[in-house]
Amino acid sequence: MSPPQQLPAVVSPSLLASLRDNAQLPAHAWYIVAGVTLSAINRPEEIPKIFTSAIEHGVGSRERGPPVHAEQLRIARKLREGLIKSLAVVGMPKTINALYALKDATPASLLDEPTGASPSARPAEVYSTPTAEILLRGQTYFEHVYGKVSTRVMGQMDGSGTEDLGVVARLLYGYVLSNESVLTAVETSFVMLAGLIPQDVNPQLKGHLRGALNSGATVEEVRAVREAVICICEAAGMTRLDPDAGHGWGWREEVENV
Repeated sequence: MSPPQQLPAVVSPSLLASLRDNAQLPAHAWYIVAGVTLSAINRPEEIPKIFTSAIEHGVGSRERGPPVHAEQLRIARKLREGLIKSLAVVGMPKTINALYALKDATPASLLDEPTGASPSARPAEVYSTPTAEILLRGQTYFEHVYGKVSTRVMGQMDGSGTEDLGVVARLLYGYVLSNESVLTAVETSFVMLAGLIPQDVNPQLKGHLRGALNSGATVEEVRAVREAVICICEAAGMTRLDPDAGHGWGWREEVENV
């Protein structure tokens, strides 16, 4: 079997600078958004560039030099959690590849090993917390994201031809997305945007753009996240598709906005 084709780099110094220096992106959002976007477009090998920049230079444009160890650990955990949560929209295979690419670039002191306490407490939630408690938390989170249309949205999934779609959504919102031990609700909403925009799925993106606002993000922050994701996608070769071309990699229509 021949080795995989080497693709042009996506993350350049100028792209990193534009992400870090974007005043509309909250301090810890840029590297989470970038990492999830790179996973979504199947470029996990580019994620270490994002991570290394964050732990060597900090998360803000005014920072000089590497952050202290505790802050580096916080960055590592937030990026890992962003990738974990993105599996709800990106899928398990890409998430696995992204996490392994990140692990290869992570110093041992910044890894969370199975024998230690989980920063998300998710293992304890799976094995020790009553399922009904977790599902209720997920339902509350889902209703907060979707607001007044939450009942209709879940009803549509229940009525998709198999009610199992609604069951899976409840499990994902309960055990994965509603857990705020590492990422806030706002940061989680940015994860969803970063995972959806590259996939050209405007119907789902529209709901999560509103969900980001419902979670407490500002319009300016949401627009900044959208533009950052599009910028990364375009650096990888995505574009607005020509309706006459009949093929290509990109968006069939304008990406939803707020």
